[in-house]
Order: sequence, then C-alpha cells, then structure tokens
Amino acid sequence: MVNRVILIGNLGRDPEIRRLENGAVVAKFPIATNENYKDKSGEWQSQTEWHDIVVWRTLAERAESTLKKGMGVYVEGKLTHRSWQDQDGNTRYTTEVVGSYFRIISGGRRDESSGSSGGYFPSPEDEVSPSPQKSSSNDSSGSVPEESGGAADDDLPF
Repeated sequence: MVNRVILIGNLGRDPEIRRLENGAVVAKFPIATNENYKDKSGEWQSQTEWHDIVVWRTLAERAESTLKKGMGVYVEGKLTHRSWQDQDGNTRYTTEVVGSYFRIISGGRRDESSGSSGGYFPSPEDEVSPSPQKSSSNDSSGSVPEESGGAADDDLPF
C-alpha cells in the first residue's frame, strides 16, 4: 500500500513554528496549487486548492530558516487525517500533508504580468492550433512498432 503526496505550489504565509516541551520542532504552512482547465463553454478557468503542510524536527528548522510567503515549493509527504475536541466540546477534523521532503523551486511566485502560467497545468497560452497530419512514407502498414519486450506502447498498464 502507498500513501504518498507530491505537491508543487506557492506558500500562503511564512511557516508557523512551535517548539514542544520534549524538544521537538514542528512547522506548519499552507501551500496553494493551481489547476487551469477549459469549461464546457470553452472558457479557461483556474482552480486554486489550499493544502496544510506539517514538517517535523530538522525539516521544521530548515523551513523556519528558508521558507517565506509566496515562495515556490516542491513538497513530498503522506496524507494524514486528525480529529480533536475544540473548546466547545465539538469534534473537529483536519487533513494535512506530513512532509518528508521539501525543496524551494526557482522563480517563486509567478509574475502575473508575464502571461505565463509557470505551472504544470495547461493555460490559455498553451493552446496550439491544429496542424495537418504528416504522412510517413517510412511505415505504410500503420501499425504500432513493438518494443523489445513484445508489447505495443498502447498495451502498457499506465
């Protein structure tokens, strides 16, 4: 079984650092990821998701010294769910990513005036006009060549 999360986004605020009585350090910070897509009417839409990240010990100390609001960051970790009782006795729930690795990515916050999405999802600037199909005189059979393993590319399980 696998519980692995990979996120690339921008920090929503500086990390919040706590030092526990036992000496452990914990850092919490939100990151925003963006997804661009075309809706049914063909208009481009952008959807932002916020993710709560928690890192511990030396990773938390590194987050404290290096991460700042707006920076671009790559985070790996696992998805966790917690519940607790609030001051009024109500049960509260949260979902977090417990980070096991992070890396600052160059560029940080994207420049909105550049017109580039700077992300890994399509944007209006990525749209290309259809080009005529090229005919190939090398392969007249139209079949998919087989790899050395004997399976065609479209037979791969992913």
